[in-house]
Amino acid sequence: MSFLLILLVAVLIVFGIPDIRRSLISRPVFRIFKRILPPMSVTEREAMEAGDVWWDGELFSGQPDWFSLLATKPPTFSADEQAFIDGPLEQLLAMLDDFEITQHQRDLPSEVWDFLRKHKFFAMIIGKEYEGLDFSAAANSYIVTRIATRSLSVAVTVMVPNSLGPGELLTHYGTQEQKKRWLPALARGEELPCFALTGPEAGSDAGSIPDRGILCRDVFEGQEVLGIRLTWSKRYITLAPVASVLGLAFKLEDPEGLLGDKRDIGITCALIPTSHPGVVIGDRHWPLNQAFMNGTTSGSDVFIPADWIIGGIDYAGKGWRMLVECLSAGRGISLPALATATGHNAQRFTGAYAYVRQQFGLPIGKFEGVQEAMARIGGLNYSIESTRRLTVTALCEGYSPSVITAMTKYHMTEMGRHVMNDALDIHAGKGIQMGPLNYLASGYQGIPISITVEGANILTRNLMIFGQGATRCHPYVLKEMEAAANEDEEQGLREFDALLLKHIGFACGNAFSAFWHGLSGARFANAPVGGETIRYYQQLSRMSRALALCADVSMLTLGGELKRKEMISARLGDVLSHLYMGSAVLKRFEDDGRQQADLPFVHYAMAHHLHGIGQAFSGFFQNFSKPWLGRLLKFLVFPFGNHYQRPADEHARTIAEAMMTPGITRERHTFLSYWREDETDVTGHMELAFLAMHELEPVYKRLKKAQKAGELASDLAGEVLVEQALENGLIDSEEAAQLTRCERLRMRAIAVDSFAPEPIQQGRFEPRDVV
Repeated sequence: MSFLLILLVAVLIVFGIPDIRRSLISRPVFRIFKRILPPMSVTEREAMEAGDVWWDGELFSGQPDWFSLLATKPPTFSADEQAFIDGPLEQLLAMLDDFEITQHQRDLPSEVWDFLRKHKFFAMIIGKEYEGLDFSAAANSYIVTRIATRSLSVAVTVMVPNSLGPGELLTHYGTQEQKKRWLPALARGEELPCFALTGPEAGSDAGSIPDRGILCRDVFEGQEVLGIRLTWSKRYITLAPVASVLGLAFKLEDPEGLLGDKRDIGITCALIPTSHPGVVIGDRHWPLNQAFMNGTTSGSDVFIPADWIIGGIDYAGKGWRMLVECLSAGRGISLPALATATGHNAQRFTGAYAYVRQQFGLPIGKFEGVQEAMARIGGLNYSIESTRRLTVTALCEGYSPSVITAMTKYHMTEMGRHVMNDALDIHAGKGIQMGPLNYLASGYQGIPISITVEGANILTRNLMIFGQGATRCHPYVLKEMEAAANEDEEQGLREFDALLLKHIGFACGNAFSAFWHGLSGARFANAPVGGETIRYYQQLSRMSRALALCADVSMLTLGGELKRKEMISARLGDVLSHLYMGSAVLKRFEDDGRQQADLPFVHYAMAHHLHGIGQAFSGFFQNFSKPWLGRLLKFLVFPFGNHYQRPADEHARTIAEAMMTPGITRERHTFLSYWREDETDVTGHMELAFLAMHELEPVYKRLKKAQKAGELASDLAGEVLVEQALENGLIDSEEAAQLTRCERLRMRAIAVDSFAPEPIQQGRFEPRDVV
């Protein structure tokens, strides 16, 4: 007892008296911290400092404030936005024939280009003072997603000028002269922009851009001016083949010291008319059979005046910071919109097909093997749409959360990939035969586009999510890094000492809380609601504590090595991501008024995310570089074992049935899908067949009963079925007319396109009429 008392007094003295604490604790830890501090390049540091922290910071804190999250109002559309959605957007969708666009024209029709320009689809992010639409992130996301349910090529064409590009960069950083010169022309569609960043040897590593600009003086328009002599070669540049203005990222050098002593100025962005002498555009790539304009641009020894730098000469060398700040918002809208379109379409039309397509006398959606795949589509689509909404909410609140948008981009596009694979599996032959009736093929081909652009998914998962999240979202690490980098070491030590004391308390609190939650199953954790979702809030709070604990231990023991231990850090990033997506699911359920019909989808999605967290932690513990420490962390987090299970079969069956049932739930879950009431339409033919079969469900049941009783042959379909049923008195003349129409729609819905052989050999697809 006396020993414990002496020990307690010693601890209080060491930690309670600042001079003793700094001498015995803080100074040695400070030196260790400076030694293990991950070395960062300029581009890494600027990326780390860019953007904001929002709900991701709460999840990293170990104590997420659920009341604050649920109190955040979901965004709504302004009157102008709603009018645009109801008017020009719907008119555009009715114009689009994706098979014609991708297979025949391999470009947008001229009338579509003209419509996009006239109605300012390229100007959603440009302010009204410059004749733009000035739409919110919510409207931008909605519009691009809805277009993508009809044509990925058109969606990409619209989304790029409204994401990272000249319009965004000019709005935030352009001089007044640049804004007046370019923004109204961009808004009116008189100018079409592209932005060139990626080159043959510079993709993820922007610091390795080989494109060079040399500051010099030369003659421009008859006068000697300060300018830049540029040489560049870029690829994968969307809209480059048709752009009239080129945004260009390059490394600027000042060998003559025209701006001062610094010779390597750094990454810089400039705006160049493509008509300028020496600018080369026109060549196209062909991105996986899609028709959006994507290609190369180059130039050799091209002179431009220095005031073409975006923001003017004062922004020379600030290009990378500008890019990452703008990219974080665009990344949360553009590619997630394509993934959302995949989810909505897959759920709506796979559900319809699974009901219309029958085998062994039953809709294929009644078979449990098919239901398992359908449930993944419905459950993941619920998560996809929930994540889209929460991320858009952050953007509409004025945040530019770089970690959240990275998580959103990576996981939504990956879930979109899984959803599309399941949809193709269920559709089988109908999904793989190209033609005007195939509503999956173009989207399937476009999935890798979402996976690779705006940060390839492997890079995003392994380097960005936890790499930025561990530093930006942690309540103390970034401040400690700044203290360690202080040139005044004593001042840095004092700052570090104050932070370290708080950090120790934070870490100890997380360790004890994680273990207590593990022992109690988190049943005493706070939750903002009751009912069937209360346990999910408690489990997410528990895993938030576990993440904070494991992140601290990882950074402490691995230091700079953690950046290279990508498999370890990526698993912690997966935990953070599933926490975020689980939060999005719960918030959507509350925002939608706790719809009871949504509960199976919520249960499925939450089981999926908790199981994902459990799997990520299992891999983390198993492969931690210090095995004994991995085992200790596993015991603290899961003292009775990891019991997170995959979604239950009962929820899978309920989701599959909901997908095959017309009504408000199906409409709410697939409201972004576009279809036209036309039986020759790419999606209309399936929707009309689905609805007609449900309307005649009593008639079909009567005929099935007659077939089982031997009163009607079991192998009849189409007009023959109608004739035999009418002859046998099983239906009346009015029902015969309805059944004739329904059978025509049903046979068209399960049909696939075939083509005349000769035109195909000439690159022209002429589909036979499907009867």
